Amino acid sequence: MRGLITKRWHWGMKQKEALSFYLFIAPWMLGFVIFVAGPILASLGLSFAQYDIILPPKFRGLDNYRELFQDPLFYTSLWNTLYFVFFAVPLGIVVAFGLALLLNQKVRGMAVYRTAYYMPSIVPVVASAVLWLWLLQPQWGLVNGALRFLGIEGPTWLASPTWSKPSIILMMLWGSGGSMIIYLAGLQGIPQVLYEAAEIDGANWWARFRHMTIPMMTPTLFFTLVMSIISVFQTFSIVFIMTGGTGAPVNTTLVYLLYLYRNAFNFLRMGYASAMAWILFVIILALTLLQFRSASFWVYYEVEGGR
Repeated sequence: MRGLITKRWHWGMKQKEALSFYLFIAPWMLGFVIFVAGPILASLGLSFAQYDIILPPKFRGLDNYRELFQDPLFYTSLWNTLYFVFFAVPLGIVVAFGLALLLNQKVRGMAVYRTAYYMPSIVPVVASAVLWLWLLQPQWGLVNGALRFLGIEGPTWLASPTWSKPSIILMMLWGSGGSMIIYLAGLQGIPQVLYEAAEIDGANWWARFRHMTIPMMTPTLFFTLVMSIISVFQTFSIVFIMTGGTGAPVNTTLVYLLYLYRNAFNFLRMGYASAMAWILFVIILALTLLQFRSASFWVYYEVEGGR
């Protein structure tokens, strides 16, 4: 009898804990269903319809997707985005990792340097874009002014089809402080006894960097690689502000999300824009899965005893 009462008491406690759990997460679940899951499912339905916000959606089947794959600007925007992925992501990793290596040294006043390099990453995007518009202004911008001082005639930067993409990549690299902090935390998590043991065995700095630092940092590098690719695929604010939402000059900065935005809010082609959004989702998902599949070949997890 006592055992039955104890069992019922435990069962009642579990029910109360479960009820408390669901009550606590109910606001989040409600917000997720209304503001995230609902719009996602709605966009999937709209991708098969013609919808201009004013009139009710009209089913079109796969016509949005067929038209999309025949749209030259779709390929232009996708190519521009891939350009940023291929160049901005590797450069961002190298710059951020290099800064982390420098800021991991034990020198006087290092906290000041770390703060200074991290500051650009917390400046609002609008302020950063306006700042770089001033810096890259062809006639009186500080960058071209410095180049003229050295006897070099600077390019027209954002007004040049050749230099427009490198200009935006330069601004992206300026905000590498966020990734730098992650790398710095990873570097400080490497046990110093490993370096001391390698130094006693006669390993020079390059051997220690290649055979110890890089393998121990591969999980951090993998994380930042995945997140950076997803982030660059969703580039919008920088380009929108710095080009006025036009993708100028001659669509060389027309990234995927900017073209999606123009179709949705300038041309009121919500169905067409929804189809673009789902294609972007498939591309990002495929690349992310590919990275996770490749991780077993180069990412080292200490708890697993290696690769």
